This record gives sequence, C-alpha cells and structure tokens, in this order.
Amino acid sequence: MGWRETYRSKLVTVEEAARRVSSGDRIFIGHGMASPRALVEAIAERAEELEGVQILSSLTLYPYRFMSDPACIGHIDYHTMFATALDRGHVRDGTVHLTSVHLSRIDVAITRFNPNVFLADVSEPDEEGYVYYGPLGVHTNTYGERCASLRIVQVNRHQPRVRGDGRTNRIHVSAVDLICESDHELPEYVQPPVTESEQRIAEHVLARIEDGSTIQLGLGGIANAVGFGLAARRDLAIHSEMFTDSMMALQKAGVLTGPVRCAFALGSRALMGPYLWEAGIAFAPTPEINDVVAIAAHPRMVSINCALLVDLTGQVASEGVGHYQISGTGGQLDFVRGAARSRGGQSFLCLHSTRTDPRTGATTSTILRDLPPGTPITTPRADVMSVVTEYGIADLWCRPIEDRVHALIAIAHPQFREQLRTDAIEAGLIRA
Repeated sequence: MGWRETYRSKLVTVEEAARRVSSGDRIFIGHGMASPRALVEAIAERAEELEGVQILSSLTLYPYRFMSDPACIGHIDYHTMFATALDRGHVRDGTVHLTSVHLSRIDVAITRFNPNVFLADVSEPDEEGYVYYGPLGVHTNTYGERCASLRIVQVNRHQPRVRGDGRTNRIHVSAVDLICESDHELPEYVQPPVTESEQRIAEHVLARIEDGSTIQLGLGGIANAVGFGLAARRDLAIHSEMFTDSMMALQKAGVLTGPVRCAFALGSRALMGPYLWEAGIAFAPTPEINDVVAIAAHPRMVSINCALLVDLTGQVASEGVGHYQISGTGGQLDFVRGAARSRGGQSFLCLHSTRTDPRTGATTSTILRDLPPGTPITTPRADVMSVVTEYGIADLWCRPIEDRVHALIAIAHPQFREQLRTDAIEAGLIRA
C-alpha cells in the first residue's frame, strides 16, 4: 500500500480524533503554532466527560478554553514550560502549572512527563509521504512523539515545511496512528517598534561585535534592535534557539555567510512561510542547539538576551518579578555559559535602567541592592559576563563583588545612583 492509501486509511474528522483521548491520558501537544488548535479545542469540548487528563506544552499562542472555562478545570490540567501573555495570569491563579526547565534539558522534562498521547499540527505531505513539524515543532516534537503510544497529527495547509536532519523535522504518515485535517492561519508574532532606549542599548552591544561572529538573539525590542543593527557587519553565522525577522533581513542582505542553525522561528508571516525552506534554514531540536559544548564550538560566539532585574552583585532575573511569573527559564543560561566557553565569546544581558511598577505606577530602578522576595534567578552572578543598559556596559566577568557593585551603579539610571550607593554601603557591599 502506498503512502496515499495509508493517509486515507488513517484519516478521521477532528471530532473523531478527539474522541480517542481518554481519562487519565497524558498528552504532549506541539508548542506555540505547532499546536493543532482545532483538535485541542475539540478535546476541551469533551472536558466534562474526562477526568485526570494532563496536557504539556509551552509558549502558548492560542487562548485554550481549558485554561479558563470552569467546565474544564479539574478535568483537564494544563502544564507549560514557558509562560506567555495568554497564560501567565492563569499560572498565578493556579489553573495553569509552570514547569521551570532549561531548554537544553527540555527533552528530560518531556520524558519525565511521559506522555502517552502525541498531538501536533503539521504540513501537507510531500511527494514521499512525510508531513513536516513546522517552524515551532522541530525543537521539541520528537521527544513527545517517542514517548507516545497514540500519535495524532492535524494536517494544516498553512503549516510550512522546514529543513532538518530528516528525522526530527518531519514524520511519515505510516508512523502516525490517526490523521485529521484543519486549516487555520498561523498567528503572527509582530515585534513592536524599537524605542529610543532600546536603540541606545543596542548601540552599546553592536560596538563590541566583530565581523565573523556567530550570533544568538533572544526575544524583545533590544534583541530586535541589535539584530537589524548587524547589517553593517560581515560574514556572520547564526547559532540560536530562535530565528527572527532581523536574521531573515541579514540573510537576504548577504551578511550571513557562515552556518545558520536554529531550533525554532518566531515572527512575521513573511518569515513564517515558504522563506524558511527556500533559504535553507536548518532546524534541530533545542537540546542540540542549546548544548553548551555545541555553542562553545563556535569562535566569537555572541549571545544577546534580555533581563528584567539585576541585583548589585550581578544576579540576573529574566523570567519573573517576585512571585509573578512573566515568561520562563528558557535558554538564556545555556547560551551565557556556551558563549563564555567560546574562543573570543561574549554574552550580553540587556535591560532598561528603569521599570514602571504595575501596581503603583511608580518608576523604579531595575538595578537593585536586593531583588524582590521570590524573584527567580535566571542567570547566577558567577556566569554573568556583561550587563547592558542605555547608560553603558558593566563588565562583571570574574570581577570581585565591590568592583561589580561600582560597575552596575555606573549604568543605573542617574536618578537612582546615589541611593544605590547608600544601599550598597549599608549592606557592606562597598566601603564609604
């Protein structure tokens, strides 16, 4: 039987596929836009028939009903490994459960969850009968698929094909149990315009980046400003968990002459379509991309990520403030450590010098003597190389505490520097 006959023999409606889920199932669903939205919502429609269903995913880009509908709560529990604007409030109220994990170890987290059901949104089949996981599926899908005894894919003509090793970027129709079809546009991740403050921060970082460097960029306006600012460099390579619109611009401009490898892509519709295949962008699972040894193998590896807060000794908080979770652990520490081991490597942790307190509206410093109680540390101070604000760069790598304090005060907002000095003296961090 050829693959087309196999495809037809496994084809069911979305509702029929959803009925294969049973009480007690542990379900892995593709992350972000790799999630089979119609199928997941059809499972949510059955919530009151189900008990003890656990779902694991990450980077939520769809407003799943089971996160907020009282009819679903207690029947379906949702676990995420990276919070977004759509689910962070539910993490706080306890209806969504957060798992903290470094992206380099996300395979371990998925294996420990031990899903018996695998669900993913995939492309239409190619001429050999392979369906592709798309720009957000490659980085984790293979680990969920390996664990599961029931594999269901939802074919979506809008899901693009992406290149990889032929094993982790696609799956053959003969290797799945059920196929359903549902076409929906993928959500667009639109970056807000770069602010003046973000541009100033980016300029400090750009001054340190040499031709021939290998680049990793995180999320946010600062990383976006750095990415587009790299157009003046030459012979760059990309080794980054995320491929972005700014990287697409660099590739089209001929700036990227070295290898380009990533775990996932996130951005505009222009990025998240045929371009990724046509440009030959190579995708691999996150544990391979975020492996510290693999990162360090690139000379002049440059890692640029964003932070929320930093204390005067250099502890960096990038995922939450106090007990309020904003995002997730992600891959920041993986790349900070990998860049530090690279020959000529650099890592920059960038943040605005002030923030607005959401409760009071007051403007406060992001550089503090003490982080708010409960604030998770994303990058320990012993790993931090350089911290950047719009006022400059504090080079902290292997420096004593007193030097770190002075360097960080120097890049704090001028309004808060004197108070930070007073606080540091009172804490015994520096001498009067």
